[in-house]
Amino acid sequence: MKVIVGSRESKLAVIQSEMVIDAIRKFDSTIDVELVTMKTTGDIILDKTLDQIGGKGLFVKELDKALMEKRADLTVHSLKDMPMEVAGDLPLLAFSEREDPRDALVLRAGLERLPQNPIIGCSSKRRKLQAQKLYQTADIRPIRGNVQTRLAKLDEGQYDAIILAYAGLKRLNLEARISKLFSTEEILPAACQGILAVQGRKGYEVPFLKDFADEEARLVALAERSFVRTLDGGCSSPVAAYAVINGDEITIKGYYVDEEENQYIDEIKGSKYQGESLGRELALRMKGGSAWAQESYI
Repeated sequence: MKVIVGSRESKLAVIQSEMVIDAIRKFDSTIDVELVTMKTTGDIILDKTLDQIGGKGLFVKELDKALMEKRADLTVHSLKDMPMEVAGDLPLLAFSEREDPRDALVLRAGLERLPQNPIIGCSSKRRKLQAQKLYQTADIRPIRGNVQTRLAKLDEGQYDAIILAYAGLKRLNLEARISKLFSTEEILPAACQGILAVQGRKGYEVPFLKDFADEEARLVALAERSFVRTLDGGCSSPVAAYAVINGDEITIKGYYVDEEENQYIDEIKGSKYQGESLGRELALRMKGGSAWAQESYI
């Protein structure tokens, strides 16, 4: 049996794909697994923000095409980078155990602390708006590219610090670069941050991912994606969600920004098996109630 795994070309994407490949080989060492990398449109266009060039779909379009043309059997993605709507003929087949979902502050090489009026780079409005409340004198500017590209821009002096996902830094063994880990109260993470998703063609069976697939990650992912999807949030939209399971109960915390850039946070609890409906309910509640909004403004 042969399995072809498709991946973006970045070092982090390859490492994450190799995590899936290792799981397949551990399940059955006789399976022949091949890694195929490709550059996506989102990796090529780095001088514009994602909302200017088409959003999250630009990171998956080429990989989706490879699946449809059977040049790949599976593709591996950071779930936070995937569109909220997935084609029915290319379902998500497995979700990894969640890595630490928090965001991290990385200082420019040689800096021991932030200067008084720092220039901070971050890739999403979600991070920008939340970070601006923490660093009120900061000039927060957009930054694009993979982790190594962003670190290079940082160390060249374009920024004093940048904000990145801790999960990616950890997988790249770059934890030593971290100056601060933000709590989820300080910066609510992007929906599904820290979770990997394996995508494939409808009907393609993946028994070899039995030990890789994590049920708790699947449940929180469905809940968080439901919240963001209901608010029509994309990569550049200022929306976030973070769900935690305790026993049979799931708690979903949502972050929503209205057209005037007022920021709101609320949460909902219920059965972990009803995460999708709870995420939708929370989103509708946050989007709809001006009286509630007055109480929950942060």
